[in-house]
Amino acid sequence: MTEKHLWWQTGIIYQIYPRSFQDSDGDGTGDLLGIIQRLPYLQALGVDAIWLSPIFPSPMADFGYDVADYVDIDPIFGTLHDFDALVQEAHARGLKIILDLVPNHTSDEHPWFVESRSSRDNPKRDWYIWRDPAPDGGPPNNWLSYFGGSAWEYDATTGQYYLHLFHTKQPDLNWRNPAVREAIYDAMQFWLDRGVDGFRVDVMWLLFKDADFRDNPLNPHWKEGDPHHQRYEPIHTADLPEVHEVVREMRRIMDAYGERVLIGEIYLPVPRLVTYYGSNLDEAHLPFNFQLVLLPWQARTIREAVETYEAALPAGAWPNWVLGNHDQPRIASRVGRAQARVATMLLLTLRGTPTCYYGDEIGMHNVPIPPERIVDPQGKHDPAHGRDPERTPMQWDASPQAGFTSGTPWLPVAADYRTVNVAVQESDPRSMLNLFRRLTGLRRELSALAIGSYRTVEVAAPEVFAYLREYGAQRLLVALNFSATPQRLDLSSLGHRGLVRCSTHMDREGPVALEALELRADEGLLIQIG
Repeated sequence: MTEKHLWWQTGIIYQIYPRSFQDSDGDGTGDLLGIIQRLPYLQALGVDAIWLSPIFPSPMADFGYDVADYVDIDPIFGTLHDFDALVQEAHARGLKIILDLVPNHTSDEHPWFVESRSSRDNPKRDWYIWRDPAPDGGPPNNWLSYFGGSAWEYDATTGQYYLHLFHTKQPDLNWRNPAVREAIYDAMQFWLDRGVDGFRVDVMWLLFKDADFRDNPLNPHWKEGDPHHQRYEPIHTADLPEVHEVVREMRRIMDAYGERVLIGEIYLPVPRLVTYYGSNLDEAHLPFNFQLVLLPWQARTIREAVETYEAALPAGAWPNWVLGNHDQPRIASRVGRAQARVATMLLLTLRGTPTCYYGDEIGMHNVPIPPERIVDPQGKHDPAHGRDPERTPMQWDASPQAGFTSGTPWLPVAADYRTVNVAVQESDPRSMLNLFRRLTGLRRELSALAIGSYRTVEVAAPEVFAYLREYGAQRLLVALNFSATPQRLDLSSLGHRGLVRCSTHMDREGPVALEALELRADEGLLIQIG
């Protein structure tokens, strides 16, 4: 298995939001030493790589996604020495480290932007995107910020507007400037030289904007209540052809370091998403596939999504699936805790690399945030689409603040932390946590799960999604009941008997008759055939 497939193909990626994972010093914010403290847990969980949301120096206007220095660690999280220790300790346990690279924009406090805004003739002026006001003195065009309002901010010092697709304190870099590219590539090499195993590239599909700064057209599908920035179709601010050249350049840097992985955050329809593999598979190794995050939780919808994605993949491209992240509601809140177990089996048995979000392995849900404690800039503008609820502290045990901190946590801990936590679930053989561990163990044991082929299995029950994973003589059937109603299946076309290796209810294993297969409410089964 390892001879033909790289670690990022057979492995499982686990996203940590560092502010919320483990606080080692009692200041209420998670840090690198806290992550080191929890490495034994991650090793026992059965994941292979840790992806860290940004840990670089930052004023924290967008909690690290406003970078003020690409080659250091923010004191909130620790030091470069702490980071080196994390890499060393993780590697000693067989765990990889993936960093979040934020190349689209910097903080307005980054020295580059401080210089850029100082005068129109500063050498770094063209490192960012500046435009004269419109004839009426307003913004240069109708481009909108993802955080609300215009994407243009007037700067009185030089009498021009600068572009910010996100917060006003996050000016967009000008990727048409070769010096900008070189500076970001130097930063990538800085971290690769320190042993980093890969990068997840933030908003990869947004790096280039229309050179003629044309208005975006109205979105005919937009309606009141939808996010403000979706009022216009971003044809001049997203997925421009020039992005692919830069991704190829990033990939060449990664390839020079051996088995490193380049992951792209890309929210695009599947036909556009898969172009980021590159025509010669020379761009992103894994353009993130968010369909399980975004689609309605229905068996037929998910089945069609899997089939469409598999059919769209370029020859030789490796698939991937994402179930949750720091920008989207938690899976347990989206589909309920019972179906979250089904979703976990789906994620860990589909073909390709799975990415999971910290806390989802114990069924953490979105935490209601009182208005006075909202800190997310997107949530302050639009509370209905705020991201704080899915970023709350990890629930380790029943001690005060869920074992996350000895101080006051930066976001509230969930009210149910005394019953929904790692310590409680470790001692419960049927817990969500032990389901997750069981499935990660089976991925290691069964080559068909890690690298096998995928094939949909036709079933008469519309609430059931079933598929086969096969490798050599190994045949594995996955049958998932997306409903709260028991389902009976006749799968005799696959054989007469199978062996249940895992139920999402964690209460049965052993022989089963395929011609009369019973799926209980909200149950998924992994069955070995033959």
